[in-house]
Amino acid sequence: METTLLEKRTIEAEALEPVLKAFIEELGREKVKRILFKTSYDGARRYGRELAEGVGSPTLEDLAREVRSWGAGGALEEEIVEQTQTTLFLDVRRCRFAELYDRLGIRDLGVELSCCRDFGFIEGFHPGVRLVRTQTIMEGAPTCDFRYYLES
Repeated sequence: METTLLEKRTIEAEALEPVLKAFIEELGREKVKRILFKTSYDGARRYGRELAEGVGSPTLEDLAREVRSWGAGGALEEEIVEQTQTTLFLDVRRCRFAELYDRLGIRDLGVELSCCRDFGFIEGFHPGVRLVRTQTIMEGAPTCDFRYYLES
């Protein structure tokens, strides 16, 4: 049985939580956030590139399939609002990643641990696709609004 993304992030967060708190104490919150952001973003870009290479010629349909897999195991309650040849719009109404980080007392690091990965991933997966997101549950909004545009 394959490990879900939520299970992977839970293992990571539970292992990192005391280390992150110690780093914050030593280096300061903003420096730790910058390091986390870069590390998460770069890792997601690599993953996107590897996935694209495996697919061959990635499409928005491939992207939709991948994005839906992130919600496996109930990690996200999401709804595809629009899907065309050039757009993929989805809203996330529940994010258990935010709930996990909240439970561990590190929700203020959630953007750097999780949310920023979405932009790194799409950069690696398909440089012709632009992601616009104006709000996240992690930052206190009621939904996350993902808007992917295939640019010509």
